Amino acid sequence: MPHDAHDDEVLGKAFDLRLMRRLLRFLVPYWRWFGICVILILILTGIQLGLPYITKIAIDEFLTLPNAVVTLSAPPAVGDPIDLGNGRYLVDLRKVDSGTRTGWEEAGALGQTRYLFVADGSPGAAVAEEYPDQFSPVSGGWMISATELRALPPQAVTTLRGEAISGVTRLAVLFAFALLIRFVFGVGQVYLLQLTGQRVMYDMRRQIFSHILRLPLSYFDRTPVGRLVTRVTNDVAAINEMYTSMLVNLFRDLFLIVGVLVIMFGFDWRLGLVVLTLFPGIVLAAFEFRNRVRVAYRAVRRQIARLNAYLQESISGIRIIQVFVQEARANARFREINVGKYRADMRQLLTFAVFRPLMSFLSSFAIALVIWYGGLRVLGGSLSLGALTAFIQYVRMLFNPILDLAQGYNVLQGAMAAAERIFLLLDEPEEDRGGGIIPDRFEGRIEFRDVWFAYKDEDWILKGVSFTVSPGERVAIVGPTGGGKTTIIRLLLRLYPIQKGEILIDGIPIEKYDVGFLRRQMAVVLQDVFLFSGDILTNIRLWSDIPEEDAVAAARFVSADFVEDLPDQYRTEVKERGVTLSFGERQLLSFARAVAFNPRILILDEATASIDSHTEDLIQRSLEKIMTGRTSIIIAHRLSTIRAADKILVVSKGKIVEQGTHSELLARRGLYAALYELQFAAVE
Repeated sequence: MPHDAHDDEVLGKAFDLRLMRRLLRFLVPYWRWFGICVILILILTGIQLGLPYITKIAIDEFLTLPNAVVTLSAPPAVGDPIDLGNGRYLVDLRKVDSGTRTGWEEAGALGQTRYLFVADGSPGAAVAEEYPDQFSPVSGGWMISATELRALPPQAVTTLRGEAISGVTRLAVLFAFALLIRFVFGVGQVYLLQLTGQRVMYDMRRQIFSHILRLPLSYFDRTPVGRLVTRVTNDVAAINEMYTSMLVNLFRDLFLIVGVLVIMFGFDWRLGLVVLTLFPGIVLAAFEFRNRVRVAYRAVRRQIARLNAYLQESISGIRIIQVFVQEARANARFREINVGKYRADMRQLLTFAVFRPLMSFLSSFAIALVIWYGGLRVLGGSLSLGALTAFIQYVRMLFNPILDLAQGYNVLQGAMAAAERIFLLLDEPEEDRGGGIIPDRFEGRIEFRDVWFAYKDEDWILKGVSFTVSPGERVAIVGPTGGGKTTIIRLLLRLYPIQKGEILIDGIPIEKYDVGFLRRQMAVVLQDVFLFSGDILTNIRLWSDIPEEDAVAAARFVSADFVEDLPDQYRTEVKERGVTLSFGERQLLSFARAVAFNPRILILDEATASIDSHTEDLIQRSLEKIMTGRTSIIIAHRLSTIRAADKILVVSKGKIVEQGTHSELLARRGLYAALYELQFAAVE
């Protein structure tokens, strides 16, 4: 498949320790918050593990009758046995360990019926005496079965089970208190975790955007804008998801799995092994899910990047699309990309659609095994009903973190891919801006010495260009399209490094200047004026500390009188790229911007090409004042601007083929004279 300019890089391992270390550095300023989140997660997990155990205690200690009959050849050493005769003993199962109970069950000695023992002198003794038909006398008191207990009046049951009722009440209060603590800690943990994630995202976006602003223009020549937008938005969001939904919860899930397994094996190791028989299937499913979701996720990310890049490109060029009536073809191209995104999403959704029900089935099947095997153990007497009930809750609790870990793999994979793309961007070398010369005096003498330049390899755009511009001199550069005129300006601004030769200003190579200082000495007025969202005043000042009155004076200086006729004058909002203003009005604002910054070197790159004759007449007088005392370089086709130049350079195929004044070049009858006849004769 051919490479699409809108495609994003397909990167990312399942886990990259090097990338993770770099990601965790963003957490360093907030390590206390993150540590508190981990502690809260552990506390919440402990509470979650304890809730089923409270249920077990309530069932075994208070809701289920505690005594049973065991038939043995000798009195048991545990359970406070009461001799019922014929080798039968009434024992308190609460005081019998699970191993002994299992041995009784395997020997067939433990009966299934449960009893309540009422001791002589206890509050229940009066009830036993009042209802002798329901009670059986035994040594030291009476005993009653669950069936006979249900036949008693409620008041009698309350008397007999008063201690159990009090115990259940205490456990219910404890359960409610645990839920309240879990709610309060849960709110704090979620808030603190999200706050940490938002701060990390804030820091990351700030660092990325700050880095983008310092990248050389050559990087933007080969990188789609939509891809950079994806870095700052989608990729940062993917990393935030790892911080907030995977990294901290990883501690919870691992702690929960270990805790559940320890508790289950503590209850009954045989029943624990029954649950673990399903683990090979779980591991196989999770492994297959990991492989499939990795491929699906990469495809989705690639399609998102293509969609973003194409949308940005199409909306930015909407006028061209409409002028050339290409809406149908643009829509067809978008439909093709959109279909690719839809199919990638569906492949990812299908992966989850199979995995989630599969995990749900395995979880339900495990519960069914627990109910079957554990139920037999309960009927046999070796496992308590409370333990079985808690066991079922722990099985559900066991499968949820396994599912979360499998889904967390998807989040981790996305974060690793996003991190690799972000760090590739952050590792791009920035312009060498600082640490250069900042001279006390700057005159603006420009000299090109045998300059060679190519945007790519040795496809030379400039070939041995040499010329000099004296301070205060006006130099025009003309020539056929593609000759290298605009490239000369880009090199002068240090937007690109040259391959051969030297460019000097005031005798100093421009590489030795501080870039910020150098560019502050220059102002550029382009043919395609870019206006930012905001008001007119902001677009003149460009967020600098230029006083408002100076910005207004600059606008009046260039005859931008139309601003004062607007409803809000200089506070009038400029829509995106200044679409509500005419070309001429935007150009006047660009001249005002240049005047406001008071540069030593003024560069006009086709600056009057989009201005009508009437508007040009308005700014010609201003241009004379603007260029007075400044070194000026003019790339233009307007006759008036070129004729007024002190020197004209004729550039063709990357070389300066002629230079001189307007009259000198006409007299030579060379390339300039030919251009003059083609472009300017009609004007005269």
